[in-house]
Amino acid sequence: MIAPTIDRAKPGDAAVMAQILGGWIAQTPWMPKLHSPAQTVWFCGHLIETTQVSVIRMPDMRGFLARQGDEVPALYLAPSARGLGLGKALLDRAKQDRDRLELWTFQANTPAIRFYQREGFAESHQTTGDGNDEKLPDVRLIWTRKVMV
Repeated sequence: MIAPTIDRAKPGDAAVMAQILGGWIAQTPWMPKLHSPAQTVWFCGHLIETTQVSVIRMPDMRGFLARQGDEVPALYLAPSARGLGLGKALLDRAKQDRDRLELWTFQANTPAIRFYQREGFAESHQTTGDGNDEKLPDVRLIWTRKVMV
């Protein structure tokens, strides 16, 4: 197995990021399909331009995490990358220079909720989904660095 590497996304990575994100949406029965493939590529390009996007490669891209300040608006892995510790590696990288991270995930995404809870995130609150494009109930999760005294 080739050791994964994590680096900063480049504009040319948007199409592969869109395949990963679009693949997750297509494989998730409860997730509404709101955007075309071209819109998803545009969105991923916008993430690269406006946030800090880390991509994990082995040697091809297997996943990405976007971070803007303390907010994590996206963490997605290709199906072949799930369960290998790659999501944890991306999250650990995001935690390196932060004392706090926050994110939203859908309440129906129980695998993601379990993953984030294992990584030290705690639920802050839930919503009915009125504030998101998908209109799906979601949950706010927050991680705070534990200070050693």
